Amino acid sequence: MEWTLEVVVVPVSDVDRAKAFYADGLGFTLDHDRTFGEHVRIVQLTPPGSGCSIVFGRGAVPEMPPGSLKGLQLVVKDLPKAHATLVERGVEVSGIEVYGMGEWDGQADLDNVGFVHFADPDGNAWTIQQISSRK
Repeated sequence: MEWTLEVVVVPVSDVDRAKAFYADGLGFTLDHDRTFGEHVRIVQLTPPGSGCSIVFGRGAVPEMPPGSLKGLQLVVKDLPKAHATLVERGVEVSGIEVYGMGEWDGQADLDNVGFVHFADPDGNAWTIQQISSRK
């Protein structure tokens, strides 16, 4: 039996602002933005290459304080490229860090130990880790 994580609910205060951040700033694919009546709206986006999407909205998603989600993690094969892409898109990101060593010197191997951190406009905290290959 397979168990796959397919959706993570992200608590946001402004659905349109969050949609713009995740679609335009991070480059997530907009799967759908649906409104059901006056009080229900669901937006789903998926990071490129991911099998797991994020969902936010109003009315049909669990109520959580905006910005309360911490520890979400994305994985990329090329952290410097991902970092440069986010900077070009205007996303405020940390520098590249090597776990246990501090700021990346531009030379150290980043595989499994390279990280970048950022938060969405509500303060939901994300980390990006470099994993070039999986065993």
